[in-house]
Amino acid sequence: MKKPSCIFLLCCMAALASLSAVALAMAGDSMTVTDMGGRKVAVPTHAKRIIAIGPGALRLICYLDASDKVVAIENFEKVRAQGRPYWTASPELKDLPVIGPGGPQHINKEPDLEAVLKVKPDVIFATYMKPPTADALQKKIGIPVVILTYGPFPDFDEKVYASLRIAGKILGKDDRAEGVVNFIEGAKKDLQKRTEGIDPASQPTVYIGGVGFRGLQGIESTDPTYLPLDWVRAKNLAASESKESHLFIDREKLLLWNPDVIFVDAGGYGLIKQDFEKKPRFYQSLKAFQKGRVYVLLPYIYYVANIGTAIVDAYGAGKVLYPERFQDIDLAEKADEIYTFLVGAPSYQTMVRDFGQLTAPF
Repeated sequence: MKKPSCIFLLCCMAALASLSAVALAMAGDSMTVTDMGGRKVAVPTHAKRIIAIGPGALRLICYLDASDKVVAIENFEKVRAQGRPYWTASPELKDLPVIGPGGPQHINKEPDLEAVLKVKPDVIFATYMKPPTADALQKKIGIPVVILTYGPFPDFDEKVYASLRIAGKILGKDDRAEGVVNFIEGAKKDLQKRTEGIDPASQPTVYIGGVGFRGLQGIESTDPTYLPLDWVRAKNLAASESKESHLFIDREKLLLWNPDVIFVDAGGYGLIKQDFEKKPRFYQSLKAFQKGRVYVLLPYIYYVANIGTAIVDAYGAGKVLYPERFQDIDLAEKADEIYTFLVGAPSYQTMVRDFGQLTAPF
């Protein structure tokens, strides 16, 4: 007798999953949520088995202190664990089965359906998935698919708060979701309070280079809306050039701007270091390099925005730009306070091991 084909098995398992969903609804153990794609999705109340696919999806689940409900992960999470403190704080995730490649190249694509069905999730959380793709996936395997987002790719805005609240409701983590939102907003308010009333004429001009965008980038890669600078009211020169969340500039533009302070994203540090060795005259023409005012920030765009690291970087930038207003801040202690709240463990030393000290001279 021939073995049933994979397609036949998928169809059978999807049918069983659909029947389970119907049974849940009839038993009154389901609820309906509106996801970030505007879709109304029926999900089990207090889902116990979940998977999270797409950039930053697993991070949101870890922020909600729900990593124990995750039953499988993307391969990208295993092979590219650097720069993501939630992975350091939840090492047990590495032992989970894989349900697809993941990574930027697989945004809005289905995971391995057979692998998904084997782990029997109650809900699939998917970031940046388009509604038609989510509808098709849900129909194909009979498992609720809930779209989440951080807001503008690859950064974040207040849309991430709605995503946290949706996932929190499904996972029975409503209070934790509100706690995370309040923590982020509290950090933002503290940073902005520390920097209010500064005379614009006395502010140093600032540039951030080496910002990651679909991979590692060099000095020309910047962000006009770079949140760690924005939250400390820094005079980000790129903000006058564009309102987009990423920008590549010409070197001549950087020479023309000639910023007082340059920050280097540690993700692009290696490329910039190599470039410096090849073209030292360019860098030595910039007064920030001449005066030793070039500092490293931790990379927070790693599989979209690591919000905790963005906050850590903001305190680092504030301490460099306005030391008298941040003199009470010990950066290592503050970083671990932030990481411990968001992901459950102090992760700063791991970030230092991988990328160097926050605000270290270039």
